[in-house]
Amino acid sequence: MSYNSILSKFNEYYYGITEKIKIIFFRIVDIFKNKDTQKVNPLISVYVPTYNRCSILMERAIPSVLNQTYSNFEFIIIGDGCTDDTELRVLGLSDPRIKFVNIKRKKRVFPNTVKNHWLAGPVEPANYALNMVKGEWIARIDDDEQWTEDYLEKLLEFALLNNKEFVTANVETIVDGNKVIKKGHKMYSDYFETKKLQGKSIENPSIGGTSTILYKSYLKSFKYNKNCWRKTINSANDIDLYVRFIKANVRIGHLDDVVTYQYPRPGEDTIGWDAYHRDSENKIQYFNE
Repeated sequence: MSYNSILSKFNEYYYGITEKIKIIFFRIVDIFKNKDTQKVNPLISVYVPTYNRCSILMERAIPSVLNQTYSNFEFIIIGDGCTDDTELRVLGLSDPRIKFVNIKRKKRVFPNTVKNHWLAGPVEPANYALNMVKGEWIARIDDDEQWTEDYLEKLLEFALLNNKEFVTANVETIVDGNKVIKKGHKMYSDYFETKKLQGKSIENPSIGGTSTILYKSYLKSFKYNKNCWRKTINSANDIDLYVRFIKANVRIGHLDDVVTYQYPRPGEDTIGWDAYHRDSENKIQYFNE
């Protein structure tokens, strides 16, 4: 058995035991914390990790967050060692809800390949943001995506009405004018390697993409796994996290409505991994800047 396999198995058992205990503890604390109060407009912490993509960040993610119909949020923008004018332009917005930190880039724990950057690249800035959040709920947006203006309002209402701790929704991809709605994958499915966990449960909601999520802030202790790239299955940082939510029995729900839009980035004609792995040499140079 390889070193990566051994470490992956260790992490799986470690998370499997500790996170089930964590979720029980946090639920008990949450009950006592909120037994006498019911906040009508809880603070939501929104965060976005970014690296040297100032133009697209300013064009897509930032306006779609600042223009939300739900206004009680903080907006945490984490630069992963940005060397462009991201900090200057973000702080120039002078919005008190925005908190910007440009962290020092750490030496990567993974081999320097495009695939590994895809799987684990955002982990450090995302975990840094999770250590900063002050809200009762957490949402994440990628810098090249856009939300509907009622994203926070819709997902919060859905989560509260259905007593869910982690909710997702649908994404609409738009490529060359062709629109496709993506609903994600079923919680208990071959995709997540969790089908055997369903048991007698009749609930099997879908889990949507990274920029369609909202979850209780006590789940911030479920940090993104910096060693996710070592896994042979479910190795992307977000998928690894969702599988751990499933195994810890987090209450999961899915809103069957579009809340996020994905478009190709400038100079590209597709999205997701299909776009990410192209032009590998230039992308590696970009990551090393």
